[in-house]
Amino acid sequence: MVGIIVVTRAALLIARRTSTWTIDAHLGGLSPECVAVDLRSPAKVYCGTARDGLFRSRDSGRNWEPVGPGIDHPMITAVDVGHAGQADGFGIVYAGTEPSAVFRSDNGGDSWVDLAGLRALPSANTWSFPPRPHTHHVRWIEADVSVADRVFVAIEAGALVRTFDGGRIWRDRVRGGPYDTHTALTHPLAPGRIYSAAGDGYFESIDAADSWSSPEDGLKHRYLVGVAVDPADPDYVIVSATDGPGSAYSPRRAESYVYRKTGLKRWEQAMSGLPEAKGTTVSRFATHAGEPGVIYAANNRGLFRSEDAGRSWKALDLPWPEPGLADGVVTLPTYAILPSSTWRNNSSPPFAYAGSNAEPGCAASFWKPSA
Repeated sequence: MVGIIVVTRAALLIARRTSTWTIDAHLGGLSPECVAVDLRSPAKVYCGTARDGLFRSRDSGRNWEPVGPGIDHPMITAVDVGHAGQADGFGIVYAGTEPSAVFRSDNGGDSWVDLAGLRALPSANTWSFPPRPHTHHVRWIEADVSVADRVFVAIEAGALVRTFDGGRIWRDRVRGGPYDTHTALTHPLAPGRIYSAAGDGYFESIDAADSWSSPEDGLKHRYLVGVAVDPADPDYVIVSATDGPGSAYSPRRAESYVYRKTGLKRWEQAMSGLPEAKGTTVSRFATHAGEPGVIYAANNRGLFRSEDAGRSWKALDLPWPEPGLADGVVTLPTYAILPSSTWRNNSSPPFAYAGSNAEPGCAASFWKPSA
């Protein structure tokens, strides 16, 4: 069985395919915000909500319950599960909130520890979310896919910060780095490299965010939201882009584009097979290690698949319940890769999951659930 998770304003939707697709709705009325899967144990799924905290499932999303105590804020804006490190058989879970805080669980969500050093960083008093300037939130958490306990956290807006020891000590933003990261990504074939799609442009680091470059030649639209990288080649990068937040998230005002670059070459638009830019919300992306060259994109016009690292796209026809994805897809955060040993039907495309968001709309995730 393969599975696709899409988080909308109304509910968390899970599409499962055996011989045909079926779609179930969960957490209705709780305003789901973000989603993550424990890659070593894919039956464990976590979903953050806007007002009611973090939920977990132990059976691939069929049943849900609140996690244990220790998270101080009900608005969960980001969640990720560590890929490289395990604690007593559980993936280490990181949850981000509004106001900005990060909590860690080493026991599958039974209890949580506040990683309070985040809020002691010198830049903390400058963090502010423009639509609600009195506050700010964790927009993205990227647990490094190569190095245990190395975690990157994006604050909206104000900083991309890091910890190299699972949250005990934090390192602040650096000069020349992104200020408003929407999606951050690491790659298993490029240890130390991190990609940032940000409101202030595209950024890339090859030294775990000690320094940054901004290769933007060819990018005509520089408010970036999503980023993905070919699982087989860390030099093939795609991003979703628009002119600003006003044309990113609302279908009525949307006008968004997808760009692609290879290595040091210029960015080029990669819209073949995607819907026209006008009326299309910014795309979110996902990949899977078992599908080299394959990238998935989701937006308010549907779900799309590329088999050539983003050069061209084809729509996937799924029977979404109304209104489907029509309100827009708010996040396909960093990809998370499930081990090939969890695949049960090699004739069906395996999926990675993506989660975490902080804008209204929906977040889509792709994963291969266990039974």
